[in-house]
Amino acid sequence: MPATLAELARRFGGRVHGAGEIEIVGVAPLDQAGPQHIAYVNDRKYRPQLTTTKAGAVVLSQADATGYNGNALIVDSPQLCFAHIAAFLHPPITPPVGIHASAVIDPTARVAPTVAIGPNAVIDAGVVIADDVTIGAGCYVGRDVVIGSGTQLIGHVWIGERCLIGRDCIFQPGAVIGGDGFGYAKDGERWVKVPQLGRVVVGDAVEIGANTTVDRGALGDTLIGDGVKLDNLIQIAHNVRIGEHTIMAACVGIAGSVTIGRRCAFGGQVGVAGHLEIADDVQILGTSLVAGPIRNAGTYSSALPIDEAKQWRRNAARLRQLDEMAQRLRQLEQDIEKLRGESP
Repeated sequence: MPATLAELARRFGGRVHGAGEIEIVGVAPLDQAGPQHIAYVNDRKYRPQLTTTKAGAVVLSQADATGYNGNALIVDSPQLCFAHIAAFLHPPITPPVGIHASAVIDPTARVAPTVAIGPNAVIDAGVVIADDVTIGAGCYVGRDVVIGSGTQLIGHVWIGERCLIGRDCIFQPGAVIGGDGFGYAKDGERWVKVPQLGRVVVGDAVEIGANTTVDRGALGDTLIGDGVKLDNLIQIAHNVRIGEHTIMAACVGIAGSVTIGRRCAFGGQVGVAGHLEIADDVQILGTSLVAGPIRNAGTYSSALPIDEAKQWRRNAARLRQLDEMAQRLRQLEQDIEKLRGESP
């Protein structure tokens, strides 16, 4: 959907620098953009590319625009503005409304007339699907599931029975919502499965990445708040509660019965032990292990940075000696205090 730079400014805000009449047909990175592309700079390390880019226009902050002679759209938040522009110039391709001949739909399911259901999808008994929902190829929607309007199941998404899905959600391929939680009781040497009787309840405008799993609750529900964004390959265990507008990068693992606040951000490979509470507005840096509750907003990290292997082994050996070294240090402090007391 081509647009002039001036039109983009009218739609998404900002001030045009240069030729507002230039036509933009798409977005591209600074180093790959051509005369009909728009790019953006949101980090000072990319500023040097402004001298060599062939982009027709660039979305810039006022600070980065200083001294730039090309066409620009100057805004307060270049990344946010660029996201809106990209969505406008590259709208998603949605399948036509209708039900593919190979789809299997139980006669008791209630499917709105504006729904698109792709090849080999299965819609079980008692399902309710609202207007403008897309069910991609190979998806399974379990018994008595409710899906809100505008939600997209891209393909091969599995949703277990009785789960509730909000409006305008996006589930990427391979997402599994409402599989059994990991619950077992010990019986001598054997493990006995504990029935997982809860649901997964997903709010509005949630995105769940490829091959991410959200387990149903054991008795109560697993709750995913409005606006939550989960990357690929994330595990959310049973009875977890995630507050509104929290975001998690790939390979995060959340153990059972964790409560996470609103507007939190988890880096990749963060692990959270079970039955903990994490406050609102907490940021946890990548590869951190959360082994205790976090009661105050802020940024937290527990990972040690990578080092040359020989030096790492030395440091690891010293880590194992920390307790002994601390005891020796306390003894030395006591000995020094004693000597001070004995001095004339």
